[in-house]
Amino acid sequence: MPTIVEQLSAYASALRYEDLPPEVVQQAKRLIVDSVGCALGGYTSDPAGIARELAGMVTSSQPATVIGSGQRSSLDMATFANGVMLRFLDFNDGYTSTGESGHPSDSIAAVLTLAEALKRSGKEVITATVLAYEVFCRICDAVDLKPLGFDHVTVGGVASTAAAAKLLGLPEKDIAQAFNLGIAPNVALYQTRIGHVSMWKGCAYANASRNAVFAAMLAARGMTGPAPIFEGVGGYFKAVTRAPFQLAGLGGRGNGYKIMECSIKHFPLGQYSQTVVEAALEVRAKIANVDEIAEIRIETVSAAVRLMAGDPEKWTPATRETADHSMPYTVAVALIYGGVESRHFDDDCLRDPKILALAQRIKVALSEEAEKRMPEAMRCYFTLTTKSGVTHQALVDYHRGHYKNPMTEAEIEAKFRPLAAQVLSSAQTDRLLDKLWRIEDLADAGECVRLTVAG
Repeated sequence: MPTIVEQLSAYASALRYEDLPPEVVQQAKRLIVDSVGCALGGYTSDPAGIARELAGMVTSSQPATVIGSGQRSSLDMATFANGVMLRFLDFNDGYTSTGESGHPSDSIAAVLTLAEALKRSGKEVITATVLAYEVFCRICDAVDLKPLGFDHVTVGGVASTAAAAKLLGLPEKDIAQAFNLGIAPNVALYQTRIGHVSMWKGCAYANASRNAVFAAMLAARGMTGPAPIFEGVGGYFKAVTRAPFQLAGLGGRGNGYKIMECSIKHFPLGQYSQTVVEAALEVRAKIANVDEIAEIRIETVSAAVRLMAGDPEKWTPATRETADHSMPYTVAVALIYGGVESRHFDDDCLRDPKILALAQRIKVALSEEAEKRMPEAMRCYFTLTTKSGVTHQALVDYHRGHYKNPMTEAEIEAKFRPLAAQVLSSAQTDRLLDKLWRIEDLADAGECVRLTVAG
């Protein structure tokens, strides 16, 4: 039986654009467009500003472009800055599984950064993107890290290593070394997403991608890493998962491609609250005023309860990062405002007594029926009871943007444009979208990154 690294390295080396079915190519383009929009939307955030400041301190003989600012930095620091922007709003796509869950689109920061610096083609960008998603999702299917105390970006670093090694053109033996070098020193803790959530929540995968790029650059120069990194006496199975696992298969070998099972977010908040907010909006149409509400009961999957309502801070979030992962807070916002937007995580909303009071009337519980439908659906049973005793209910399985209820390309553009408006004029946005939707035709996919630069 080949080791996990041997399986991943062989797959990464062999995957070609010509292998990809048209629907997979189109899905990759949809997710790239969505991710670039999210990065532009996160440009003005404090963490993004910090990341750009650090990137600006680094010069390189092989520079890469930072989205929005046009700064030139090293491959790894530009990857970090671009990744922080992409993730900040918690608006980029996600993958859910009976094992781990997370956001494989975070790896697109590494893909676009390296492609721009190395002048890779649009077809190479699409191939590396599909590869990153495949690695991320297949490992997620095999193991659940959160109960073990580790964060999903531990898997994300492996995915970004695959993409970086592919774009650097490494042979199979060096791709294996990139995995060894990327995995051994880069295990991330789940505390990142628990309790009082800090700015680091939006930076953790960007850091994993930064480390992945660095590992691939080391491997390209002949550096070797510890092996077997998964199966060894002191390896991943021993220290992280505490038990062996096997990959069920990899895309293109009769297994389909996992990128087809990833969902675009309709609202800028945690993946597991998407169906809940849609259910809240459905019920909201049945009441005249939120002051009528006596109690709300939400029954959903265990992962949603644990991640979005699993600690007291979720009812009184003090930071944006806690609030966008708070089911009670985002439901209260949706019921009061008729939607959830990025502005609803600003300090004035976080301190709004009306939002906080309504959140206290929300109860969250596990639904065994919803749990049986995972991971295909994220079912939410939503029951609102008024002070007069009237009950209103909603049931939502697939939010808009879920791969079973996908957004159209027009809807993706409608999401993209207001995000891009943080940085670009309408005419610049038009030019950028035109290139992104035709990225497979570009000899130099870096055109897309350079078109994100204001002015």
